[in-house]
Amino acid sequence: MAVQVYLDGKYVDKDEAKISVWDHGLLYGDGVFEGIRAYNGRVFRLDEHLRRLYDSLKSVHIKIPLSRAEMKKAVLQTLRLNAIRDGYVRLIITRGKGDLGIDPRKCSKATIIIMADKIQLYPQEYYEKGLKLTFASTRRNISEALNPRIKSLNYLNNIMAKIEAIEAGYQEAIMLNAQGFVCECTTENIFLIRDGILTTPPVWAGALEGVTRNTVIELARKEGIPIREELFTGHDIYIADECFITGTGAEILPVIEVCGRTIGEGVPGPSTRRLLAAYRDITTREGTPIHEKESLTV
Repeated sequence: MAVQVYLDGKYVDKDEAKISVWDHGLLYGDGVFEGIRAYNGRVFRLDEHLRRLYDSLKSVHIKIPLSRAEMKKAVLQTLRLNAIRDGYVRLIITRGKGDLGIDPRKCSKATIIIMADKIQLYPQEYYEKGLKLTFASTRRNISEALNPRIKSLNYLNNIMAKIEAIEAGYQEAIMLNAQGFVCECTTENIFLIRDGILTTPPVWAGALEGVTRNTVIELARKEGIPIREELFTGHDIYIADECFITGTGAEILPVIEVCGRTIGEGVPGPSTRRLLAAYRDITTREGTPIHEKESLTV
């Protein structure tokens, strides 16, 4: 059976899932999206992802006919139709079909897309041995121009930084804000640990308020690890005892080197390994059941 895609209230084969070339999501990146993971027959933090999606929609002034509860049902049905128990769900909402101008009033109806498939962003060896990062010269969009807390379809800022990383021979790059403080990576949030204290940039500095980020903060508190949300620079990363990045696709990924500087002992640190184990435990036990028969264990 071909992969089924939810498109404006109907399920179609992925090869038949088409949108208009006049859609403003295509023409201008005018829309928002969410990436969500399913583990062991359950969707992890689905309500939190949907809240962020609807917050983004409200912020960019896109209205859709689906309530949050109806969207939740559509996500679960998409997973069921594609027989996915462990995988990835992508929700895409565009302002819809319009004309070649940017006037949003010309888009009478939003486009709603839900896709589900398998995902593996990083090979297992990176979780065991760690990742090497660089800094991008491309600065993060300033919040006054386009607030990074809006998970918009316009990812060119991130893509340009990703290109820098690839051309320099790295998998990922760290982005700074206009003031030179660390924001995040191109698709992940970033954390460092020094003297037993876990630190991550505040969202107002230009970081996306990641669902995985918030889960790590929650887990750190449960593990008794002090957590701070404050500004820091590249120097603070260089002298950190541990560093890791987080995201829906990446989960928790250890960082062992940044711009040639070894982080800590040059191997995934104990607190990072501890948090990764706690994260993988919670993802397999908690979540919204895809099938009603799935038991929910907390």
